[in-house]
Amino acid sequence: MKRVFSVLEKTWLGTPIQFTWQKTSGNYLAITGADYIVKIFDRHGQKRSEISLPGVSVTWLECSDAIIAGCILKLLGSSSPLASGLPSSWDYSNCVAMDWDKHGDILAVIAEKSSCVYLWDANTNKTSQLDSGMRDQMSFLLWSKIGSFLAVGTIKGNLLIYNRQTSRKIPVLGKHTKRITCGCWNAENLLALGGEDKMITVSNQEGDTIRQISVRSEPSNMQFSMMRTEDRSSAAESTISMVLGKRNLCLFNLYDPDKPTDLEFQQHYGSIVCYSWCGDGYIAIGFSRGIFVVISTHVPEVGHEVLQGRNHRDNLTGIAVSHTLNKVATCGDNSIKMYDLAELKDVYAIVNLDDENKGLGTMSWTDDGQLLALSTQRGSLHVFLTKLPILGDACSTRIAYLTSLLEVTVANPVEGEQPITVSVDVEPSFVAVGLYHLAVGMNNRAWFYVVGENAVKKLKDTEYLGTVASICLHSDYAAALFEGKVQLHLIESEVLDAQEERETRLFPAMDDKCRILCHALTSDFLIYGTDVNDATYEIPDFSPTIKGVLWENWPMDKGVFIAYDDDKVYTYVFHKDTIQGSKVILAGGTKVPFSHKPLLLYNGELTCQTQSGKINSIYLSTHSFLNSLKDKGPNELRQMLAQTLMLKRFSDAWEMCRILNDGAAWNELARACLHHMEVDFAVRVYRTIREVGIVMSLEQIKGIEDYNLLAGHLAMFTNDFNLAQDLYLASSCPVAALEMRRDLQHWDSALQLAKRLAPDQTPFISKEYAIQLEFTGDYVNALAHYEKGMTGDNKEHDELCLAGVAQMSIRMGDIRRGVNQALKHPSRVLKRDCGAILENMKQFSEAAQLYEKGLYYDKAASVYIRCKNWAKVGELLPHVSSPKIHLQYAKAKEADGRYKEAVVAYENAKQWNSVIRIYLDHLNNPEKAVSIVRETQSLDGAKMVARFFLQLGDYGSAIQFLVMSKCNNEAFTLAQQHNKMEIYADIIGSGDTTNEDYQSIALYFEGEKRHFQAGKFFLLCGQYSRALKHFLKCPSSEDNAAIEMAIETVGQAKDELLTSQLIDHLMGESDGMPKDAKYLFRLYMALKQYREAARTAIIIAREEQSSGNYRNAHDVLFSMYAELKSQKIKIPSEMATNLMILHSYVLVKIHVKNGDHMKGARMLIRVANNISKFPSHIVPILTSTVIECHRAGLKNSAFSFAAMLMRPEYRNKIDAKYKKKIEAMVRRPDTSETEEATTPCPFCEFLLPECELLCPGCKNNIPYCIATGRHMLKDDWTVCPHCDFPALYSELKIKIKLHSSGKAVGLFPVPANRGGAVSSTFRYNAPKSIFSTGERRNGPSWIQKNETNVTFPDRHPQLYRGGNGAVELCCLLYFVHFLFKLLYSMLYTVNCNL
Repeated sequence: MKRVFSVLEKTWLGTPIQFTWQKTSGNYLAITGADYIVKIFDRHGQKRSEISLPGVSVTWLECSDAIIAGCILKLLGSSSPLASGLPSSWDYSNCVAMDWDKHGDILAVIAEKSSCVYLWDANTNKTSQLDSGMRDQMSFLLWSKIGSFLAVGTIKGNLLIYNRQTSRKIPVLGKHTKRITCGCWNAENLLALGGEDKMITVSNQEGDTIRQISVRSEPSNMQFSMMRTEDRSSAAESTISMVLGKRNLCLFNLYDPDKPTDLEFQQHYGSIVCYSWCGDGYIAIGFSRGIFVVISTHVPEVGHEVLQGRNHRDNLTGIAVSHTLNKVATCGDNSIKMYDLAELKDVYAIVNLDDENKGLGTMSWTDDGQLLALSTQRGSLHVFLTKLPILGDACSTRIAYLTSLLEVTVANPVEGEQPITVSVDVEPSFVAVGLYHLAVGMNNRAWFYVVGENAVKKLKDTEYLGTVASICLHSDYAAALFEGKVQLHLIESEVLDAQEERETRLFPAMDDKCRILCHALTSDFLIYGTDVNDATYEIPDFSPTIKGVLWENWPMDKGVFIAYDDDKVYTYVFHKDTIQGSKVILAGGTKVPFSHKPLLLYNGELTCQTQSGKINSIYLSTHSFLNSLKDKGPNELRQMLAQTLMLKRFSDAWEMCRILNDGAAWNELARACLHHMEVDFAVRVYRTIREVGIVMSLEQIKGIEDYNLLAGHLAMFTNDFNLAQDLYLASSCPVAALEMRRDLQHWDSALQLAKRLAPDQTPFISKEYAIQLEFTGDYVNALAHYEKGMTGDNKEHDELCLAGVAQMSIRMGDIRRGVNQALKHPSRVLKRDCGAILENMKQFSEAAQLYEKGLYYDKAASVYIRCKNWAKVGELLPHVSSPKIHLQYAKAKEADGRYKEAVVAYENAKQWNSVIRIYLDHLNNPEKAVSIVRETQSLDGAKMVARFFLQLGDYGSAIQFLVMSKCNNEAFTLAQQHNKMEIYADIIGSGDTTNEDYQSIALYFEGEKRHFQAGKFFLLCGQYSRALKHFLKCPSSEDNAAIEMAIETVGQAKDELLTSQLIDHLMGESDGMPKDAKYLFRLYMALKQYREAARTAIIIAREEQSSGNYRNAHDVLFSMYAELKSQKIKIPSEMATNLMILHSYVLVKIHVKNGDHMKGARMLIRVANNISKFPSHIVPILTSTVIECHRAGLKNSAFSFAAMLMRPEYRNKIDAKYKKKIEAMVRRPDTSETEEATTPCPFCEFLLPECELLCPGCKNNIPYCIATGRHMLKDDWTVCPHCDFPALYSELKIKIKLHSSGKAVGLFPVPANRGGAVSSTFRYNAPKSIFSTGERRNGPSWIQKNETNVTFPDRHPQLYRGGNGAVELCCLLYFVHFLFKLLYSMLYTVNCNL
């Protein structure tokens, strides 16, 4: 609350004062204190008049003198010596009571020592006196609520009722026996009075006593009201409330006076200070100790305390209720507390008056609730503004609003400008603001101000021809609406002699009979609405309580406006360009706080003026999407999406769809874009959701300028086809409506449109319509439309129509016409369709005829079979492909005994069981039957053949076919009975058989002591221990195969016990005969113990190499190398080195045979440098090295190795053919030698000789080429597709070209099962490759070159045949194996303990 003004007179200090507001308007406030004068102030605190109160000794004849004396007293003061010298007859008295009449025109005042009533007229500002005619002092005064009746009571209990309208005075003597102290009028002009005689009287307006009631204490503060009862039909004020003895509140019902309600309150509340009726039957009561209570008078709960609390710490002095504001205020101590009657539990406002330390007095509200007056104990009075008239206006983003009774604030909240406060001369009833001006006014007058950035200047005031209802301003002009007219005029004249027409103009014109109801002003236009209805847009759900409309000021949202009433704001959107035309829609509503008047709408933010003179911004619920989208759920986002689509905020809608990432949301946005004809945005949306077809369609139409044509296309996309048709017909291309109906197959509409727009299209539409009617079963209309579809000049179209006529004729029963049409028609498909129709109608002969003519032989034969026409079936049979027809024909021929024809038909029908049966039973051709069974694998056929052979006594064949027919039990029994188990075992061992079958065979062989077969089948059924036992029991004749099978068994079982048993057997612990070492190697391979197998392979290869079997050693090392590589196990360096040396030795033959002596010499040098690896052929290898080096021009190398041959241990072993040449080479040495070419290391690019495999720079072992033996080059790298060893790409291509086959086969031998299980053998049959030319020889290989023979031995015959070296090898291997076995057992024990 804002303090408007305060009144503080020196003569009032320290004494309580009385005051009362003018009723209805509240423009005047009457105040009196201890100075015998009633002062009258206006609502802005300006004193307008005063009334002096002379005493009783002043006679009426001396009235004028008394008034003069009052003036003198006023000038001198009552304590002045001059005043004391006045005659004693000029005594003055204090005011006893004062009251305004119901209209607020007359103020009545009575004084202590006067029998007169003073009447002050607010309209004329004159005071008059009313002689009561009674000589006793007056004590009570009150105007009636209805009429012009004034009740005046005296200290002796007399009553005067004065009718001001008729000037009639009705004196009533003896109404009470003592002073009348209180009273009240009701709405029926009944007067209730209370006095010191403890009596209550109820009188009418004539003074007649209607009822008299005695009470137990002196009454005070009497009020009329309506106490709520169960029967609420009566609204009369029939209840009198009063305070009795300052403690109790008593309620009297005029219609039931014998049952008063006496309400007594708790003692600690204190005495009742004052009370007031409020709300719907509630009473607010203030107590002296600061307690504030609200009680109910509803019959079921009379006296119930709705609210109780200590509002003030020490005391409470007053209560005031404003029915207009629906609020109640209490005062006490030095504060005011205000409550909203709708929410009594919460304090609405608190006002502290820190300067009033002596306490407060009473309070009173104006009838309109705008001003609240409060008196204090120190003699001052304060007036607060509690409700400000809500006046405001907006122009663009600038607003003006009333912030006090005489103050207007201009602000621009959007652009953030500082508010400007303008003081005005009058309390305005209307306010208007423009870009540079402000206008305020009342009645027919307006004051204009120029509002600058820092100053406000009063411009002028203007009077209009009538009371102004509203006024609008813009930059230069003002437009005022009054009495159905608008006056437009310049705010500031540009020149002094401006033309009158530019200065001012009145609308409407004189000859226009309309009345203007509303208006608005822009920079270019004056817009007004009249009571004449022109072309308008309907606003849906427009409430009759609407008080105003505001347009959206945000530049990007021009189609939005709001309509508002007291409680709600309705958001509307004007959609100008839609496929349905221009229209207005209701977007939603927003609740508005109490007493909020909208002034400005900008981007969903509504700026409102409040009754407190401030502005408050609220956000429309239809614009909730402008808030942060973070933490919003999917449902909220979908609601916001709907809002954005209604408001055409497509960019915001795009953002929400992106967050939702939901196909339905994207489709909704796309449909909205189509509805509003936003084609570009729709293309963007459909492209996002990958609707390629719609994007292409929209791209084709988005350039159309014809509004109706474009809208028609978009309406069609939204499935509103009727609207699309109307739009197409109104466009420049009406034929589009026909095309749409044809595409939609709306044939009735299409035919109607075709008659108007394109008659030449009628036959084609009729044909398409007939096809649809045929599909739905309406054959009559289909036939009619097929006949209408004939053109006579379009052959293809007419043939389709004739086909339709043929089919419809058959369906309608005109078979002859339909068949003739179909036979004449060139279409095979028509004959087939008509044949199917006839077949369904059981017209088989005509159907078969059409099928046959249409070359549908299968269908024709099927129909002929149904006719039992076997002759025609036989004619058509060569053309028939259906097995079913062949089967039917075969059965018929078999029934006739024509078996050869039947068996052919059965074969065509793929009925192999029937074919086998006829061959066995009728044609006596078992060989054919057996071949068919083997070819088709027929189980039933195999059973028939088995029975046939069983009858012939051929049990082996019978067993074979029983197994083929899955009758294993019968086959086993038959084999057991006729001692054919070996046959059964061989058959069953090669097929898919269960473990039970294998076990039964194994048990049989076990009983027959045939250990190898028993072990084989125990192995197949997974009984490894029994299988191993039988394999180890096999006689020596089957020893090799048995040991192989035993190794396979242990490999599958992976059982340590079985492994130990087999190892013991191989070492000869059971029979004292150690087995060949190769079996130990195979065992390691079977157990996948590759590291142990690798060590064993190295030992075996070393022995083979020592024995001269270089190819065998090479194969063993390579197979083990490949296996370790496939298992991703590190290759032992010894294995890799040995393999490299052996491979270099193998390459020598290839290079020499190809005539490349340099490469051969380099490889021989590598081998000779490791000659210790070839102890059996030292001399031949060195001899070959000397010869090849000599041929290649490496004279120094040849001399070095020739000198080595001259050693005593080698000299006598040199072949006689070369001995002399070598000796001559040593005697006459030639040390010249071609220097070896250098190539870069693939790791560090260091240049080294091309045959060197160890890089001096990086110390890496360089991979070697398997085609040349040289080290690999990084930029010439490839691998063999068979053995995965590296090779120089260029060299490998040369070798392939030189090879006669031209195939790139592996340079290494390839294991037979690289992709599957590891083979148990270490000797592979290597395929021929470019390095293994010619046949494998047991003896040395000889190369013929210039009649000089050089030998390259593969192996030594004597060592290969076996001898002491082989025995030593076996012993060494067994010893090594024993060590491995011991180590394995120790590791296994440690593992178990862990």
